[in-house]
Amino acid sequence: MEAVKEMESVEKIQAINKTSWIQRMKSYKRTPLSFVLWLLVNVAMIATVAVLAYLIVYILVNGVPYLNSQLFELKYTSENASVFPAIINTLIMTVLSLVLAVPLGIFAAIYLVEYAKRGNKLVEVVRLTAETLSGIPSIVYGLFGMLFFVKALGWGLCLLSGAATMAIMILPLIMRTTEEALKSVPDSFREGSFGLGAGKLRTVFCIILPAVPGILSGVILGIGRIVGETAALMYTAGTIAEIPANVMGSGRTLALHMYVLSCEGLHINQAYATAVVLLLIVLVINAVSSFIAKRITKG
Repeated sequence: MEAVKEMESVEKIQAINKTSWIQRMKSYKRTPLSFVLWLLVNVAMIATVAVLAYLIVYILVNGVPYLNSQLFELKYTSENASVFPAIINTLIMTVLSLVLAVPLGIFAAIYLVEYAKRGNKLVEVVRLTAETLSGIPSIVYGLFGMLFFVKALGWGLCLLSGAATMAIMILPLIMRTTEEALKSVPDSFREGSFGLGAGKLRTVFCIILPAVPGILSGVILGIGRIVGETAALMYTAGTIAEIPANVMGSGRTLALHMYVLSCEGLHINQAYATAVVLLLIVLVINAVSSFIAKRITKG
């Protein structure tokens, strides 16, 4: 009997969904503007998926046949065009940039949302500055990093110069994303914490921050920008295809490695293979980040 009831409930839900869909279609027919907007939204969705699928298939078709053991040798040579040093440099660059940018971005967002007063002029200036920095081309960041970190501070072309430049690039993104995530936390959470006698600092770190896994989305976007950046790192981290002994040594990341190979014109096939490796790394990062976000939400 229970199985029959479940089947009947499923059939009712399907009938309701079908009826609602038919009603929506009728409403689109009654109002031409709604139908046009519905059509444009669906066309945009299909076009976006088609372009993404074409890019992925194009990269895989041109790059997968040239994935071999020589491409992952420990040392780069002009014969193998190994991507292994670039992979290690990409990981180092990502970790360094996040270590510099994530604490600053999160703490700045906490100040703007939790501590700054409503209508504070400083808050408006900081938000305007963050939005302005988000729209600056990466080549400008590269020139700034070259003049300040490489020349003025005397760091030279090294991973630290590149990481500091990338930290400045992703700082506005992390700050604005964290700010919006903190705003989404209901005020009842704060009031309940204060009512139990918790202070402001404990409320922020024990109640508010654990309740907003959306902060992770800003970090993911920052990682994507670091992994795919070329222009800024060309002027700050250098283009040497080797693993440096320390962060003060020069090295190229995967995206920069692919750019250099394509510009040389001698290893086009290896450049496509590098694009496949870069694509796989991005997919792995997104999958791991989604898994962590789900674990945080369940916890």
